[in-house]
Amino acid sequence: MQAEESADFRARAARLGVTLTPAMAAQLLQLLDELTQWNRAYNLTAITERAAMIAGHLQDSLAASNDLVGTRIADLGTGAGFPGLPLAIVHPEMHFTLIDSTAKKVRFVAHAARALGLANVEAVHARAEELRPAQPFDSIVARAVASLGELAALARPLSHPGTLLVAYKGQRPEAEIAALPPDWTLVGVRPVQVPGLEAERCLVTLRLSYTKAP
Repeated sequence: MQAEESADFRARAARLGVTLTPAMAAQLLQLLDELTQWNRAYNLTAITERAAMIAGHLQDSLAASNDLVGTRIADLGTGAGFPGLPLAIVHPEMHFTLIDSTAKKVRFVAHAARALGLANVEAVHARAEELRPAQPFDSIVARAVASLGELAALARPLSHPGTLLVAYKGQRPEAEIAALPPDWTLVGVRPVQVPGLEAERCLVTLRLSYTKAP
C-alpha cells in the first residue's frame, strides 16, 4: 500500500512539473505522518483525511517548486510548515527560513525538520513585520497569508532588489494586482491545476524593483 501511495504521489507531482525521487516522496509522506501525530494534540491543521492532506498540503506546496530563484528562501506565515517544508525537501540545495508567529506551529516545524533530517530548514518564531534578517532573501513564498499589498509590505524589509515574492492565490486577484505598490513589479500570474484539489489556484509572482530609502 505504501509503495502504491508513493508511486501515485510521484505521478501527481510530475503533473505539476516536479520530479520526485523515491527518497523525496518517502520524506514528504513521512512529513504527513508527523503532522498527523502532532495534530491529535496540537490542532495544527483542519485537513485530516490522508488524500486531502496529500493534495492540500503536499501537492499544493510543490506547485511553486519551479518558481523559486536563488538560494535563500523565506516562507512567510508558514503555519505547520507549508509550503516551506515540502519545498525544502525537493530543493536540498536551497536554505529555507520558515517564519510564523504561532509558537506551537514553529515547534512542529522544528521537530519535523529534525525528524526528516532537513539541515536546510530554520524555524523562526516571529511576526514577519518584526524580522530583520542578517541577509535578505532571494525568494519569498506565502500561502493564504494576506493580500498582495500587505504581503509586499511584509516582504520588503526581507528583500533586496530582484527578490521574488511568490504568492499562492485562488482566483486571479485583479483588484490586488491593480493596487500593487510601485516598487514591486508583476512578473506573472500562473494558473495551476493541483491534482486532487478542486479549488481554483494560481501563483502570483512579484519582483522587488528597488528599495525605499529609510
